[in-house]
Amino acid sequence: MSTPYPFTAIVGQDDLRLGLLLNAVSPAVGGVLVRGEKGTAKSTAVRALAALMPEVPVVPGCRFSCDPGSPDPACPDGPHAEAAGVSRAARTVELPVGASEDRLVGALDIERALSEGVKAFEPGLLADAHRGILYVDEVNLLHDHLVDLLLDAAAMGASYVEREGVSVRHAARFLLVGTMNPEEGELRPQLLDRFGLTVEVSASRDTDERVEVVRRRLAYDDDPGGFAARWAEEEGALRERIAAARVLLPRVVLGDGVLRQIAATCAAFEVDGMRADIVMARTATALAAWAGREEVTADDVRQAALLALPHRRRRNPFDAPGLDEDKLDQTLDEAGPREDGSDDDDPDPGPDGGGDGGGGGGVPPQADGDRTPPSASQSDDTPSPAPESAPDAPGRPAGGEQQPVAAAEPFRTKMLSVPGLGEGAAGRRSRARTEHGRTTGAVRPQGALTKLHLAATVQAAAPHQRARGRAGRGLVVRRDDLRQATREGREGNLVLFVVDASGSMAARQRMSAVKGAVLSLLLDAYQRRDKVGLVTFRGKEAEVALPPTSSVDAAAARLESLPTGGRTPLAAGLLKAHDVLRVERLRDPSRRPLLVVVTDGRATGGPEPVALAARAGRLHRSEGTASVVVDCESGYVRLGLAGELARELGGTAVTLDELRADSIAGLVKDVTAAGRAA
Repeated sequence: MSTPYPFTAIVGQDDLRLGLLLNAVSPAVGGVLVRGEKGTAKSTAVRALAALMPEVPVVPGCRFSCDPGSPDPACPDGPHAEAAGVSRAARTVELPVGASEDRLVGALDIERALSEGVKAFEPGLLADAHRGILYVDEVNLLHDHLVDLLLDAAAMGASYVEREGVSVRHAARFLLVGTMNPEEGELRPQLLDRFGLTVEVSASRDTDERVEVVRRRLAYDDDPGGFAARWAEEEGALRERIAAARVLLPRVVLGDGVLRQIAATCAAFEVDGMRADIVMARTATALAAWAGREEVTADDVRQAALLALPHRRRRNPFDAPGLDEDKLDQTLDEAGPREDGSDDDDPDPGPDGGGDGGGGGGVPPQADGDRTPPSASQSDDTPSPAPESAPDAPGRPAGGEQQPVAAAEPFRTKMLSVPGLGEGAAGRRSRARTEHGRTTGAVRPQGALTKLHLAATVQAAAPHQRARGRAGRGLVVRRDDLRQATREGREGNLVLFVVDASGSMAARQRMSAVKGAVLSLLLDAYQRRDKVGLVTFRGKEAEVALPPTSSVDAAAARLESLPTGGRTPLAAGLLKAHDVLRVERLRDPSRRPLLVVVTDGRATGGPEPVALAARAGRLHRSEGTASVVVDCESGYVRLGLAGELARELGGTAVTLDELRADSIAGLVKDVTAAGRAA
């Protein structure tokens, strides 16, 4: 077994270490999500935490780590007779991004269950992680069905395995720790909320600190055992401090005034639900115990808010997590006790009472001149002045280009999908053969059986019962009788946006609407678990503004800063998109692409620009690429060029109005098409 890097040898990263240590003191805090760029000791710190955790008493021989003091009455290895427990080190169990469902929750031997009536169960990672740490590296890349199972287990403290009427349940209470790089995409809101705390990490820009990081890492790589021995004393002291804080934790007092500050803070920042209040209370209590105090202070509440609230304020994937610390200080000040010792919840403060704005009960603070710092006069929800307000700002694009304009308000879009039946990664867009979904048939299993088709299995075994000497009530089942269920669900696609940023699109109001439409499609791609890419064309060439990625917020940021102007090299944009799709087909052949071209259909620049664009469109059609053209043409006189481009691509064309899910124009178009088909 390799020697882990010592926790106390990690340089800097104070928030990361504090978040992990608070969970070690009080596992009820609910885990921690570590967000940050690659190479910032995220995984190193998580793996080092296990060495600091107290040992766990377990029932000897129990595969589910039952506590000998209170064993699980429903344990699959039980019931457990009274016996002395044995102690073992706390486990850190890692969940790989590509793990199967059976690897996570465990597997049932269906053949033995049918033929012998035996619940032969092989525990999964959730059983291994019980009473320990479950670590998910790159948690934002975890498949949806695994996320759902993880959410259920984290919420209920138990894991359930259901296979065709055969059910097994076992306890699964664990400290959930996830690490992620936001550049690769954000987490679903449901999973975000399951993490008690979140910390942001980044590499230090201090030269001396970076030198020390390299020096320690090289020393560890040369001699892991010797390096760990040099830090053994510090590790032992930290382990003792964690144990002392755990003993002190039940005695920590959480006063009514502190609870009011917690409630007021959560209300002021408009977090959803009540989980944030509970997590803040538990975190503040753990902070007090960690500091060796028996009473929670306002400073503990402030630190708890900085750890527990930022990831709960995201309303959509384009929102950056974070808190306005000036607003936080003002809220805590207004919700705290007054200098005369009275409380803000005085039922009758009088006509002059509550001079500090009071607020109490979670009313968001209001600027009142004397108490609000200048930097807090504008809340974090108030938009800053647009860059267009300074027409003579340095760095203004030349050559006919215009400054980027802000996108219009996003809206819910119509469903765009790839025709046919795919086999790509699970998602919510196009029809596909998946592990989850409605059952459509049965086949002989090629490898391990994962989804039994019970009716087909019984039908295959029934004709052979007499030949197999069946005498009792049980069904005699052989391996050849088993049938795998085929299921149809939805897959995620690669949605490649090709956006016209030329002068013909440069009218400010028009480009704002176009950006709003693309932003709406990006939001739709996030909800449907797609990868996205962005190609733009203007002037003389096209460029890949964003290579295909799972990070839709990165695409939104590129879109927001997109300038416009110049000619319309439509063919160049389509050919650049073809190059991107060609490479992606080699990287991920099972993920089908959807090409979304956002243009008015005009093509200018170079010889025969319209004919070249048509040829580029036919190139996509010859390779079977599904496509949609979002027609951005406006005005009373319409040339219909976007429709012609859609025909060359072999796709469909929709206007900006028809793109809306609640569009009357789109509804009329659908009804007309249905009438023609009838």
